[in-house]
Amino acid sequence: MHIFPSIPNEDFEGYIFDCDGTLAHSMPMHYESWCNALKKHRAQFEFTWELFYSMAGMGIQHSVERFNNQFNQTLDHNCIMHDIKVFVHENLHRIEPMTEVVDVARRLSKVRPTSVASGGPKVIVHRVLEIIKVKDIFQHIVTQDDVVNCKPHPEIFLYAAEKMGVDPRKCLVFEDSLLGIEAAKSAGMKHVLIKHNRPESVAKCLK
Repeated sequence: MHIFPSIPNEDFEGYIFDCDGTLAHSMPMHYESWCNALKKHRAQFEFTWELFYSMAGMGIQHSVERFNNQFNQTLDHNCIMHDIKVFVHENLHRIEPMTEVVDVARRLSKVRPTSVASGGPKVIVHRVLEIIKVKDIFQHIVTQDDVVNCKPHPEIFLYAAEKMGVDPRKCLVFEDSLLGIEAAKSAGMKHVLIKHNRPESVAKCLK
C-alpha cells in the first residue's frame, strides 16, 4: 500500500519524478533481486526490507560498498550488479504503474517541463518506463549512468533541472525514498514524499 500526499499549491516551473517506487510499483521486486544476489554470494548479514529501503536511490555499487563497510563484507559490486540486472530483466513483466502518481505526471507534463531522475541503471529505468507506458511523458530521463554522485547527493536532481532549463528552486520533486528527499532538499527543491507500507509479499525474503 502507498500513500499519496497533497501537492504544494505553488507555481512550479518544472517537475522531477523518481522512477522505482514513485512512478513504478517495483520496489518489492527489486528487494527480491537484492535478496537473491546477496544469498547467492553468501552475504553474512540480515537484509531486511527496512535496510533495503534505507539505501533506495543510492545505486547498486554504492550500496554494496556501504554493506561491505558496515557489515565487514567482501562483496563484489560487479557480481552483485550482474545478478540483480538478470533478475530484474526476468521479472520486469511484474511491474505495474503507480496510477495516482502517473496520472499527476501526465497532467503536469501538459503545462510544464517534466523529467525522471532515478538512481537505477539507464537500461533498466528506460525499460521500466516503457513497460508502465509513461516514457512519452518525460522530456528528459536522468539515471545513475549520467552522474558521478548518487542520492543523497543533489547532483542527479540538479542535472535534471539543468536539462529542463529550470531554476532548481522552482522545481518540485516526487520521491519515495528518504535519500531522495534529502537530495531534493540539498538541491533547494520542494518535494512530495510517496509513503509505502511494508508489503506482505516480501516476508519470504527474510527467511
